[in-house]
Amino acid sequence: MKQLYLIVTFLFLSFSYGQDSKGNSGDIDGFKLYPNPATNGRVYISTTLNAPKKVLIFDIFGTKVLETTLLGMELKLDNLDSGVYMLRITEKNKIATRKLIIK
Repeated sequence: MKQLYLIVTFLFLSFSYGQDSKGNSGDIDGFKLYPNPATNGRVYISTTLNAPKKVLIFDIFGTKVLETTLLGMELKLDNLDSGVYMLRITEKNKIATRKLIIK
């Protein structure tokens, strides 16, 4: 019975510490990524705040292929090959992750 209490306590603590009590993380408000799939070597990223964004792009193997700071809306992808990528955007402590397809 002590083992059951120990397991329940461990699960409760792990879930409670896993939650963000500050409320400052989560999906970015008004996040839009277009066009997706990208065909012309560029995509546009817009948000409600339009603040500077840190952009990370990973290939399907998890290798970082691009890291930049985006001040406007246009992100140039001319140097990336066709394929499927993961796009991670950080803006004011909020994060959005999306699949990006380049044709």
